Amino acid sequence: MKTTINQAAKYLNQEVTLGVWLANKRSSGKIAFLQLRDGTGFIQGIVVKKNVSDEIFQLAKFVSQESSLYVRGTIVEDTRSPFGYEIQVENIELIHKSLDYPITPKEHGTEFLMDHRHLWLRSKKQHAIMKIRNQIIQATYQFFKQEGFMKIDPPILTGSAAEGTTELFHTKYFEEEAYLSQSGQLYMEAAAMALGRVFSFGPTFRAEKSKTRRHLIEFWMIEPEMAFVTHEESLEIQENYVQFIIESVIEHCELELNTLNRDIQTLKKIKAPFPRITYDKAVEMLKEKGLEDLQWGEDFGAPHETAIAENFDQPVFITHYPKNIKAFYMKPDPERDDVVLCADLIAPEGYGEIIGGSARIDDLALLEQRYQEHQLSEEAYGWYLDLRKYGSVPHAGFGLGLERTVAWISGVEHVRETIPFPRLLNRLYP
Repeated sequence: MKTTINQAAKYLNQEVTLGVWLANKRSSGKIAFLQLRDGTGFIQGIVVKKNVSDEIFQLAKFVSQESSLYVRGTIVEDTRSPFGYEIQVENIELIHKSLDYPITPKEHGTEFLMDHRHLWLRSKKQHAIMKIRNQIIQATYQFFKQEGFMKIDPPILTGSAAEGTTELFHTKYFEEEAYLSQSGQLYMEAAAMALGRVFSFGPTFRAEKSKTRRHLIEFWMIEPEMAFVTHEESLEIQENYVQFIIESVIEHCELELNTLNRDIQTLKKIKAPFPRITYDKAVEMLKEKGLEDLQWGEDFGAPHETAIAENFDQPVFITHYPKNIKAFYMKPDPERDDVVLCADLIAPEGYGEIIGGSARIDDLALLEQRYQEHQLSEEAYGWYLDLRKYGSVPHAGFGLGLERTVAWISGVEHVRETIPFPRLLNRLYP
């Protein structure tokens, strides 16, 4: 019976064949211990000299790292293994012999590993991170489906900037100027006016010359938009979504979390509702911590977000930022015109902002005023004004950065490990 490692438990005490690669090995004279992987997981293969032919035992002892094999044997329980099972090998068929595999069990520098990212993905740690990323993606689709959202795909090539910034990748679109999208939000608002509750999930691009552990040039965003939803209702959806994906990862990726030495009990404590503080309160907290240089009206950087998060063991919403440091489309607080109805969700443990969201301006005259203030071209943004001309309604939305969320949940320090092939300021290879 040919099967995969993640299905091994179904074949306890039965003979199976696995297609695998050799991740590592060791031997002690009469026994060879093979660390095997097949993409679905890792399992140890035990080759006992007296139970196999001399040819098979010699192959087990001297086969090289990352050679591909068919391994036949019996699945047995092994309480010492994190996986819980091993395979007692009876036969090995060499498919392809790998020579001089560059990533050995010794320590390698980050740049070396990044240069060999196409191979580094095979390691147990990277495998665990990708499994957690995949589970978050699956949970995302499940959550929004059960909440009545429809998946919509906004364009990647656009003629304007969603947030009016200049940090965009420029390209020629035949005879026109175009940009790689930094957000699908404006298009998702149009979709929400047609379909009610929608979400997108796709790549976004920011031409920020940043080298911090929180930034990527290309990353993936989940961006829901909701008609007839208030700012406060949006916050409730955000915190329920975050709790849902964490619970899903705990349920389905316990082995991977343990592989990464992630404290699962810390994740189990993440429960909605999350604490909320205003920008004003956050500034006060920072000054109390000795960060006196920050003035009201300035945006928070990574040190500020980390300092604020230290006061909480849950993610925390920072709400009501100054209007002048937020995007043109954010709705002002009706009781205070200098701040907007927005929130950033700051993850604990120093992982920074993972969600940004707001109520959107639904008044045509006010949005036209914002166009003038931000010098936005009506030629490029005219269609966005139409959404306020024809049946405008209160609406809100947010964006969650997938890689930062993966980093936080998996406990990985740098986002470069949370995406299969990271694009960084000085890295476009492999």
